[in-house]
Amino acid sequence: MALQDDWQTRNWRVGLLYPLSCLFRLIVWIRRLCYDIGLLRQVQLPVPVIIIGNVTVGGTGKTPLTIYLANTLRDLGYHPGIISRGYKGTSKTWPRSVHKGSDPYEVGDEPVLLAQRTGCPVVVGPNRVAAAQLLLTEYPCDILLSDDGMQHYRLARTLEVAVLDAKRRLGNRLLLPAGPLREPPSRLDTADFQIYNGVPERPETEDYFTLVAEEAVNLGTEEKRPLTDFSEREVYAIAGIGHPPRFFDLLRQYGVMPQERAFADHHYYREADLMFDRKLPILMTEKDAVKCRDLADGNAWYVPVEVKLHGHFLDKLLARLSDLGNK
Repeated sequence: MALQDDWQTRNWRVGLLYPLSCLFRLIVWIRRLCYDIGLLRQVQLPVPVIIIGNVTVGGTGKTPLTIYLANTLRDLGYHPGIISRGYKGTSKTWPRSVHKGSDPYEVGDEPVLLAQRTGCPVVVGPNRVAAAQLLLTEYPCDILLSDDGMQHYRLARTLEVAVLDAKRRLGNRLLLPAGPLREPPSRLDTADFQIYNGVPERPETEDYFTLVAEEAVNLGTEEKRPLTDFSEREVYAIAGIGHPPRFFDLLRQYGVMPQERAFADHHYYREADLMFDRKLPILMTEKDAVKCRDLADGNAWYVPVEVKLHGHFLDKLLARLSDLGNK
């Protein structure tokens, strides 16, 4: 979290890292050049591929947007499949299919959440081309969504959706490790779409989405309660996501008073992480819940979120797909 704060400004610590940032920028440029001139080749798949990614590290809301798009495309008659890296998964074999009951520590927490929330085929692996090929071999999909992967150039893509945090945006606009960028800001010019998570500076002209939470679900019983039932109450709030403050701020919007417990993204939870001195309800993200069901007591709840789109992003995306001769 301290490093992420530094990435929003340019202080002396950032200055010390700046030479490494310049070296990283050179490596990124050389790698991209190798693909542009054909020294490294992309693999073209027989179905459209939509990348939902970003140019920054840290959570921007790619997974909720992927869930929304997968469900929307399925409702429109497509047969979407989803690929993901399976980050921090401990599986000894890749790629592999992910199902609702898959072990999140083997295949990654986000892929399990994607399988649970969409019902779509999900295949994960560090080699996204291999993951996509396995998915198309095993499932009758006519469109692929890649949760993250803008920088995985070996996989040819039909459309790119760059997701940005409306509050943090591009931070200090420096590349790693002096800043949050994986690629230079100019990389956004080559993406087909840019969409913000949160209200941007110019909401009347920029596409964005907000995350809406209406209920809390008990980890043990699946009992559902309106999130407003926790208003004006203290709770322990747990978040092991790319940007935990977003979850804590969401709870405050509903009047909840969180005692914040932030963990690293993809945190490996242990029983001690959910043991507190006071007997308060525990609220966590749905992504954390896939790893905590066997650890929590009866007063632990997760908060599912839904994407609410603002602007014309979906219409423009569907129009582009229509131009490709699809549904």
